[in-house]
Amino acid sequence: MRRAASSRHRGGLRARLRYLYESGAPRARAFRYGLLGLDLASIAWIVLVSFLEVSPPILAADVALGAVLLAELVLRLIASRRPWRDLLHPYGVADALSIASLLLAPLLQGALGFLRVLRTLRLLHSVRLVGSLRSDLPFFRDNEEATLAAVQLVVFIFVMTGLVFETQHRTNPGIGNYADALYFTVTSLTTTGYGDVTLPGTTGRLLSVLIMLAGVTLFLRLAQTLFRPNKIRFPCPSCGLQRHEPDAVHCKACGVVLHIPDEGQG
Repeated sequence: MRRAASSRHRGGLRARLRYLYESGAPRARAFRYGLLGLDLASIAWIVLVSFLEVSPPILAADVALGAVLLAELVLRLIASRRPWRDLLHPYGVADALSIASLLLAPLLQGALGFLRVLRTLRLLHSVRLVGSLRSDLPFFRDNEEATLAAVQLVVFIFVMTGLVFETQHRTNPGIGNYADALYFTVTSLTTTGYGDVTLPGTTGRLLSVLIMLAGVTLFLRLAQTLFRPNKIRFPCPSCGLQRHEPDAVHCKACGVVLHIPDEGQG
């Protein structure tokens, strides 16, 4: 009987959590916006701490933040229909590594700090979560592709900055703090290359090449989305194509007649 009661309790908890994570109800949307706020706050803290000296209060705050994020991760996995698949997904692995680095902060004493920056990858998932709430965010709905491209670029900058700082600040006099690493990352991915800060050795050169190649690719994608004509979201009743030209009469994929509402008409 106890086992049956425990099973019913877990099933009830999973149902409530799925309601919060998946439902379109106002309460569930508010919950997910709260998660987005938690993601932004955690990322802001991680970036801020990168500029500060390691101290007992900061380490304690890291552990407390790690405990909160671990609790949210556990609840998310309970609500998931495929928890192991989600945990082993690259975003899930990055999230787990970031949380572990926070919980083990007193032992690591600042070592492997770049793992914390992996938390910024969670922002990509958060933005896609907001994408399911387009009705609440008209700006996001109208500029979804550009917003996602900008977020991907920002996440890449923070991840590469953390990696540069962690691999260079102990041996490279040009990388003394997080700001120096951020400066090098931005000048490299924009191909400005002032030359006042360099990464010596084969590893440093390969890291520089990665930053430049990936940075240029992300910049081009952002530029394409910014200058590409705006499209509206309207699912084709035949093939399901989501995005069309504002004045489209036929679906460009299957040719079926579209009946896109004209927002300009009263």
